[in-house]
Amino acid sequence: MSFIYNIGIRLIGFALKCGALFNDKLRKGVEGRKNTFSLLKNRLSKTDQTLWFHCASLGEYEQGLPVFTELRKHYKNHKIVLSFFSPSGYEIRKNSPIADLVVYLPLDTKANAKQFLDIVHPELTVFVKYDIWPNFLSELKHKQLRAILISAAFRKNQHYFKSYGKPFREALFAFEHIFTQNLISKELLHTINYNKTTVSGDT
Repeated sequence: MSFIYNIGIRLIGFALKCGALFNDKLRKGVEGRKNTFSLLKNRLSKTDQTLWFHCASLGEYEQGLPVFTELRKHYKNHKIVLSFFSPSGYEIRKNSPIADLVVYLPLDTKANAKQFLDIVHPELTVFVKYDIWPNFLSELKHKQLRAILISAAFRKNQHYFKSYGKPFREALFAFEHIFTQNLISKELLHTINYNKTTVSGDT
């Protein structure tokens, strides 16, 4: 993974902690992330079968909900972990009936990604729309864990398609399939030689 990206993530973490001193929303996110690993360790065991759903915020949760609901029906014996990056998603849906456990996603460092996936060990991971975290996806690929991206929407000016976007392009290849909202998104993925795509529309 890009050295510059990993430095950037640590700088973001520092900036969030500084911002939390003055912003209640940021404070909730910073404090919530501190509890993620203890919650996971207390609620999951190595023998549990699990699914992991990840959403950036509330809007992505609502987009993913029809898919989450169907998966819940088909994986009745699995524990479902639902993660959010934003407090606006977590605070409103922290008691979501679709999941057995709702947590904040830790910052995307290599150590966090490894620890998170060692605990959760999901049989299937579902990311929604665009919240792509390279270290988490790299670890999923390293562990040979299944992952899909749904309701994906891409634009030509996004970093995936820029010269400096290599870590994010590589992250996309951790998904065994990407379901896009439109044909343009599918065609953009083809320009970076990602071809395991289906246009499924906005869920």
